[in-house]
Order: sequence, then C-alpha cells, then structure tokens
Amino acid sequence: MRVVATVIFVCWVVFWIYWVAAAVGVKQGRARWGRFSCTRVAIVLIVLLLVHVKAIRGQAMANDAWLEGIGLAMVVSGLVLAVWARVYLGRNWGTPMSQKVDPELVKAGPYKRVRHPIYSGIILAMAGTAMALGWYWLIAVGLLGPYFVYSAVMEERYMTGLFPEAYPEYKRSTKMLVPFIF
Repeated sequence: MRVVATVIFVCWVVFWIYWVAAAVGVKQGRARWGRFSCTRVAIVLIVLLLVHVKAIRGQAMANDAWLEGIGLAMVVSGLVLAVWARVYLGRNWGTPMSQKVDPELVKAGPYKRVRHPIYSGIILAMAGTAMALGWYWLIAVGLLGPYFVYSAVMEERYMTGLFPEAYPEYKRSTKMLVPFIF
C-alpha cells in the first residue's frame, strides 16, 4: 500500500506541475468563476493527500493488491487522458467555464469521442485514487464531479452560441464525459 500511495502522490504532483506550467501562453480570456479556479481544485486534492499521509492511515477500501493496482491504473489512465486532451486544446485551454478570445472548436484526439475529456480524466483519476488509497477520496469525487458536470453543461451552452452550426452536430456525434455512454 505504501508504494502505491507514493506513486499516486507523485503522479498527482507531476500532473499539477505540468498543468500549471502548461497554462503559460494560453489565449487571453475571461474566466467566469475566477482566475484561480484550477488552484482551488489543486488545493482540495493536496489537502486530501496531506490528510491521507498524516491523519488517515490504513483506511484503504480493502487491503487488496488487485484493487490497489486497478486504482493505480485508473489514476495513470485518467491523468494521461487529461494531459492528452490538454495537448489537443493547446492555446485554447482555460479554467472551467472560461471564455477565450478567438476560440476554436477542437474535435481531434480525445475530443473525437468525448466532449470534455479533461473532466473525464480527472474524475477517473480521483476515483482510482479512492479505490487505491481510501474512501475519503470519494469526497473529492463527490465535490468535484458535480462541479465538472456543471462546468461541462455551461461550456456547452457557450459553445452552442459560438458555433451554432458545428457544435450541435458535434454534440450528436460524441458523448459528454464517457465514450459510448454519457
């Protein structure tokens, strides 16, 4: 368990370092929920990791190496999906529900199957962390999951207004968060 917890912690730290560094050079825009909403998400995740390291030991969902391994695979898969999607967005990326100058509709890479793969990836990684490390991570999923769904709905309304012909067709051909399902 200790090795898995350390690997997951390192994955999240590397992810957030990349996430913040990749924000340099994005298109100018206006964030609807404030400029530092990513920072708020990072703080929630860091607090949960610190709580795990210092206060909650031995509270894994099960002391089962298979569950820990599956959880670790979910963390890595989710973070890779989020980074892959971020790469495809390029300079169009912004904090949730931000409005960019000269936006583009990205439909390549992971966006071929899912309209919000960054949200999907982060939710998958959080769920994997819960499976591998402990139930309390479900709090993060329970708090941030609905926030990401709400953000996706708001972004879709905005994108429909920006791309009134292209976005409805794109919506019909893809799922919001989970390929082939939702």
